[in-house]
Amino acid sequence: MKFHRSLASSKPNGFQYSVVFRIKGAPWIGQTAEAYEDWYLVEGSCDLDSLNDAAISHSHKDSHDRVALRAAGGAGGLYRFRTGQVNVSQSEFAIWFSKPTGISYEMFYDSLFQWTTQPGVGLWGRQMVLGPTPEFCLLSPERINLPETLNGMTLGLEPIWSRT
Repeated sequence: MKFHRSLASSKPNGFQYSVVFRIKGAPWIGQTAEAYEDWYLVEGSCDLDSLNDAAISHSHKDSHDRVALRAAGGAGGLYRFRTGQVNVSQSEFAIWFSKPTGISYEMFYDSLFQWTTQPGVGLWGRQMVLGPTPEFCLLSPERINLPETLNGMTLGLEPIWSRT
């Protein structure tokens, strides 16, 4: 977590904070595999360049390289906050799912209203396809049961690092 501590102590432009979760059973890593999921919260997508440049800059290079050497591949996605509350650091569950075909995004968001108005629940939507992750992620401090029509996959999140 030295890399995340380093970023937190010398924040690049637009960087708010990062959170690291240990996950198990995500389809993009294998049903029995365990991995780490890093969330980097930035003011906007234009801040990704400064975050990327800072990650490999002199002040963060050693801690970044130690993590990169242990990485065995990866998947990524750019997600934008859609509705609810930004509460990534307090999340313990992630429900990954895609919008069902045949309904508009407006109807889709309306169908999630009862969950996204609960304390600590936030809906994130994919901005760019950078890997095999589903279109939406609902983060929550508690387990939520969505309708089966969404074919959601709930993953437990074990918080490893968070400094907001």
